[in-house]
Amino acid sequence: MAGVALLLAGDSESEGWPEPSAWGLVLAVLAQAPVALRNRAPVTVFTATQIAAFWYVSLGFWPVVCTFGPLLALYTVASARPARVAVGCAAVLATLWVYGGVVSESQSMPTVVAQALLFGAVMVWFGTLARRSAELARRLTAEQAERARRAVTDERRRIARELHDIVAHHMSVVSVQTGLASFVFDSDPPTARAALTTIADTSREALDELRRMLSVLRDDAGEGEGDSDGGASVAPMPGLARLDDLVERLRAGGLSVRLLVEGPPRPLAPGVDLCAYRVVQEALTNVIKHAPGAAATVELRYRPRHVAVSVIDDGKGVNQDRVLPGGGHGLIGMRERAKLYGGTISIGPRGDGGFAVRLVLPTSAAARGGEGDPGA
Repeated sequence: MAGVALLLAGDSESEGWPEPSAWGLVLAVLAQAPVALRNRAPVTVFTATQIAAFWYVSLGFWPVVCTFGPLLALYTVASARPARVAVGCAAVLATLWVYGGVVSESQSMPTVVAQALLFGAVMVWFGTLARRSAELARRLTAEQAERARRAVTDERRRIARELHDIVAHHMSVVSVQTGLASFVFDSDPPTARAALTTIADTSREALDELRRMLSVLRDDAGEGEGDSDGGASVAPMPGLARLDDLVERLRAGGLSVRLLVEGPPRPLAPGVDLCAYRVVQEALTNVIKHAPGAAATVELRYRPRHVAVSVIDDGKGVNQDRVLPGGGHGLIGMRERAKLYGGTISIGPRGDGGFAVRLVLPTSAAARGGEGDPGA
């Protein structure tokens, strides 16, 4: 830009203006060179170019030579500073432009004034557009980062829910059966063997579910390492169809539990199906942990527009030392699952004793028609 200014200065005589002196050439360069630092200090650079340009014009030289630096500096001010600062700088530039017309005794002052206002307004306009575009880009970047953070948080919560439901339930069953086997190992070998069989089956099921979940988390699920999972990566997600197996396993482990089903069973959306199953699983796990002597009832009701499940125990044998005042991770997970699928859940003690968990989940039209909807 300084080179262009020097070339223009060399053409001053052909345009009817005196040839700049050595000091005039220095001022022409000073009116352009500071723009190299315009992004660091826009207003300061604009002021420096204006001072040099004012001095150059005051010496009677061609004003056009010192035009480009101040215009670029004004654009930078408008793109980096508030509008009121940019308008103030534009007014200063217009004043200098008019001053150049007065010093040169121009015969077309209206044209000079119009140019001063037009060029200043154009620079402010484009600078303002650039500033708004940059602000929009920053907001979009921040929003994308926030969405990514929320997605990571939601995924971590989902993984935590699955891990808790898998590990807590199966380990609770293993713990109860281990205690039973140890207690009757010498006095009742058949019962001890049955408990050990239940431990083996429960452990195997826990491993299968963990393998399935880990295969879903891998980017290359089903590729390369699929054989090492023993086919667990393609195992279906547990659902209400497996409630019978769940109840039978817990009953074999010593929990008095019965399952009541009302209405014809029908396929549900996979997410809804898994949510209902996990809530029942967690509720029965809590009965094992906190009320090992209680009798529990699981009620499953299929309705035209929703499915309802409830787990109710009679409260016998409650171990108050193991009941957390605010609820543990399992209760939090149940509420999160219900909210995720638009359902409602109530968790709390019953008036006549015991504890109840009641869940209602809406079912989609696709699910009612017999097709699973992963997005339900």
